Parts: sequence; structure tokens; C-alpha cells
Amino acid sequence: MTTEKEIQPVRVAALYKFARLDGHEALRAPLAGFCCGRRIKGTLLLAHEGINGTVAGSEEAITALIDHLQAIEGLDGLEVKYSSAAQTPFHRMKVRLKREIVTMGVDDLDPPTSAGTYVEPADWNALISDADTLVVDTRNAYEVSIGTFKGAVDPKTASFREFPAWVEEHREELEGRKVAMFCTGGIRCEKATAYVKSLGFRQVFHLKGGILKYLEEVPAEESLWQGECFVFDERVSVSHGLAEGEAELCRACRHPLTVEDRLSPKYAVGVSCPHCFEARSDEDRARYAERHRQVELAQARGDRRHIGS
Repeated sequence: MTTEKEIQPVRVAALYKFARLDGHEALRAPLAGFCCGRRIKGTLLLAHEGINGTVAGSEEAITALIDHLQAIEGLDGLEVKYSSAAQTPFHRMKVRLKREIVTMGVDDLDPPTSAGTYVEPADWNALISDADTLVVDTRNAYEVSIGTFKGAVDPKTASFREFPAWVEEHREELEGRKVAMFCTGGIRCEKATAYVKSLGFRQVFHLKGGILKYLEEVPAEESLWQGECFVFDERVSVSHGLAEGEAELCRACRHPLTVEDRLSPKYAVGVSCPHCFEARSDEDRARYAERHRQVELAQARGDRRHIGS
């Protein structure tokens, strides 16, 4: 029998904070135990520079986790964005130790003291509508492909490590202009603005709380956002009001797919899509087809070990 508690929406929390976490290694095991004991699933990254991650669970469990994290020295004032999902968008809980909580590969950056000027979602439209503002999407190309802000520049990076090189190649375009950067939840653009400011640029801004906070707070009829926002879980994307979007993942290449992508003759569920069809062989597609068949069999049995693979 299904109870009312079982059918309640899952609460999802995307969180981060740049903070000096001396001895962060010691936090890993207790934090994993705290989450697993409350059936929270997702990923948390710990590094000397802070914490980053997305987790999901019951409202009670997520509230307890956020209170627990904010009691840790340095993590008070944690940046958190909440949304919901019909079912948990993660399959397990992972707490990982990393060199950086968002990997850029540039040393000696201190975002808490050197990041650009925060811009609230309510003030973002005015900034990016200014002809003197260069709007830069700091996310990767596959994320940008399903949605971005009107007029934003896409650096076409495959990973955040490529962003510094893009800035170096386009310094002249940034000179003498306001530079407004944004990302999914605020963490990448906070680090990106710190990097750009370290090069001597002064009029550098970023969207506080990222796209997620913008979509939560700015009404759709006033929005300059176009498309959907990619998220790193099984929901794939969210739209205005943080409602689950229509995008799906290609299980062959992990590229997010729009409705239009899925109408392509190159799209086959679990096998191929317009983004990977030319790069894969018939043998690859046969292998993916068999993998997809095994996933479907696992779903029919109620075995989640292969789901999302």
C-alpha cells in the first residue's frame, strides 16, 4: 500500500560555498554517514576551498543536512537553491574529496574576496540589456545547447578548464566593457569572475544564485531566458519556476536532447542522437542497443543498478 509520505515530492538542494576548509578530509566519512542515515542521495564535493554538490531526499532530511552543514565552521551562509522532483533524481550518495570544488585549474584564486559584483535576479535583465555589457555563459557547450540568456556569448568549451584559455583569446572583446557572467547555480561564474578580475578587468558581474535562482524568482513573462536549464541529475533540465523540463539525455553520449533533437532520424532511444551519430560506428550502436535492452529489463524487474547508465 502506498502511503501519503511515499508519494510526497522529493526535495532537491543544489548548494555550494567557497570557504577555507582546513582538514576537509576528516569531514568526508561523517558527512556520508549523516546523509546515508537519512536516505539522502546525490553528490557532495569537499576541497580546501569549500563545498559543492546537489542532493535529494525528504524535506525533513534535506533541512537537517543544510542545518548540519551550516554548523560546520566556515560553511554558515551556504548558497542553496531548492527545487523538487517527482522521484529521487540520483541513485546513490557520494561524498568525494577533490582538489577544487569546481575545476578550473588556476591556482591562487580566492572567490570570497575577489569575485565579481553579485547581481540579484531582479536586476539581471537591466544589466544584460545594456549595450555596453558583454554577457558570457560560463557553462559548457552541451549545457548551452538547450538554453541560455538572450544575446549571451557561448565560449563553446568542453570543460571549465578551457575557460581561462577562451578569456585569453578574447581579451580585446572584454576590454572597456561590462562583463556579466552566469552559470547554473552560481559557483562557476563566481570563480570565473575572480579569474577575469585577476587579469585586471574591473567591471565584472555575475548572477547571484545562477540560472536556477533566476528561473525561480523571475516570472516567465518578464524573463530573458530562452530554452531550458541543464541540471546534473536524472531530471536533465528545469524551466521557469524550476519545473522539470522536457529535455532527455542521450544514453550513448550523455548529451542533453531537446524535443526537436528527438524528432531527428538519427535519434534512437539509448542508441544514438544527432550529436553523436556521425562519431559512432554501427558496432558502437549495436553495443548501445544491447545495453539499453538490459536497462529496460532491469526496470521491468525493479532493479535500479543499471538505470541511468
